[in-house]
Amino acid sequence: MNFYFIWSLTMFIFSLMSFYTCIFFNLNNYFMMFEYKLMTLNSLSLYFVIILDWLSLIFMSVVMFISSMVIIYSYNYMGGLSYSSIRFLFLVVLFVFSMILMIMSPNLLSIMLGWDGLGLVSYCLVIYYNSVKSYLAGLVTCLTNRLGDIGLLICISWMMSYGSWHFIFYLEFFEKKLYYLMFLSCFTKSAQIPFSCWLPAAMAAPTPVSSLVHSSTLVTAGVYLLIRFFNMLNFMNYFFLFLSMITMVMSSLCANYEFDLKKIIALSTLSQLGLMMTSLFLGLVDLSFFHLISHAMFKSLIFLCSGIFIYYMNDNQDIRLMGSVCMSMPLTTASFNIASMALCGIPFLSGFYSKDLIVEGSVIFNMNLLIFFMIYLSLGMTMMYSIRLFYYSMMYNNKFISYNKMIDSLNFMLMSISCLSFFSVFFGSMIMWMINLDLLFIILPLNLKVLSIIMVMMGMWIGLESFNFNYLFKINFYLFNSLMWYMYSHTFYGYKYLYKIGSASMTNLCCWGEYYGAMGLSMYLMKTSFFIQHIIMNNMKIFMISFFIWLLLMA
Repeated sequence: MNFYFIWSLTMFIFSLMSFYTCIFFNLNNYFMMFEYKLMTLNSLSLYFVIILDWLSLIFMSVVMFISSMVIIYSYNYMGGLSYSSIRFLFLVVLFVFSMILMIMSPNLLSIMLGWDGLGLVSYCLVIYYNSVKSYLAGLVTCLTNRLGDIGLLICISWMMSYGSWHFIFYLEFFEKKLYYLMFLSCFTKSAQIPFSCWLPAAMAAPTPVSSLVHSSTLVTAGVYLLIRFFNMLNFMNYFFLFLSMITMVMSSLCANYEFDLKKIIALSTLSQLGLMMTSLFLGLVDLSFFHLISHAMFKSLIFLCSGIFIYYMNDNQDIRLMGSVCMSMPLTTASFNIASMALCGIPFLSGFYSKDLIVEGSVIFNMNLLIFFMIYLSLGMTMMYSIRLFYYSMMYNNKFISYNKMIDSLNFMLMSISCLSFFSVFFGSMIMWMINLDLLFIILPLNLKVLSIIMVMMGMWIGLESFNFNYLFKINFYLFNSLMWYMYSHTFYGYKYLYKIGSASMTNLCCWGEYYGAMGLSMYLMKTSFFIQHIIMNNMKIFMISFFIWLLLMA
């Protein structure tokens, strides 16, 4: 037995235990909090608190299950038992533990520990392949996430005035601006506009890490925290709703012009995160959480299947060079297509239940035509980029088939994707019946009821037709869409502005700061210390005289 098997088995067992406990808690409507007193100092008591209700338990179960599958997959993918692969394993385990700490905490301080753990360990995982591209991607990821920590830190210091960091009891009393700070933090973690550019950059990580990060851990941490913080009065906000919808449309559109396999899947994650945020700001908090956990299953499966494609195609990620992988890897291709269809919302797969409920719930809601149009547009475009991905990788033509030996050998990689395929089909309906979301009474006219299916089919048709288009746009149009609407470049303006301010203050420091600032202070300290050192190192006479002078003064 090696470390990979031990950790995978441990997480799988914990996942089953957590799932069983979740069903038990949900049936009996239980809610548990454990308090452990860390220290008492005068009137200050510091407690470590764990919260267990069906929400945290089922999310923990999903995270543990996906982690166990990813770890057993990594045994083959990362190359067995070399020293670096063991280091990789412990980084992944640390990552999962910091996520679980965040899930189980109703206390903002321990949430901050988990939140920062996620950010720092994700940096170590993104730069795992030591190249310049990986270092740059890791820096963008880490620094954007640190930007979001500002909001959380200010919230922690603000909440001291409420008497406790157990935010779960105070949700009705908080100032509105405190929620806005929390939105800022969660928007950076969940990569909403204007902080989206780190998500495709983080694809420099190994594929098992991408699968874990972009399905159930790092990017969903922001959504989960907002679900915990949910208060209807503050969340009904058209500005944030508009931002999350723009994210949804932008990422779907950009995925249609991207040729990197992992980046297309990353942009589809961004689109689904936009959908979760949209449903959250429309007030559909349960549906948002339901989509969060059902999306985690099939998204991790898509990443793991794409990892097998990349593994057998000499580390190639360009979909134009793939073609006809279905002939040599039927089982992997079948799993990939199941996950893609679940993502698009094809009826009776896992993604359909959550997506359809969100769309129909938003139609019932009191919303304007723009929101209605954008939700259905993104629904159609999800199908478009999935069909495009399917066409290029499975049907287009056999580019390198004669040179590549690709087989579906029965190894651990195949075992993990088979388990995830099963859950991608059944998990959505199972959870929906378990938490009674099908008790929502939705009455819609026939044309609105079938509109979501029509949009999905329409997206499929446009996706297939787009291969016959004559592209007559200028090159800037394609650059605009493939570079995420120039979002990364816009930050340079801010940098230039800040740099100008910084250089102006630096020139002032060079003149006056040498005498009247920190530099002046250090100069005077140095002079004094040199003087004293000079006296001490001098001969004994001066020392004796000064001693006698002090003696006289003391007398």
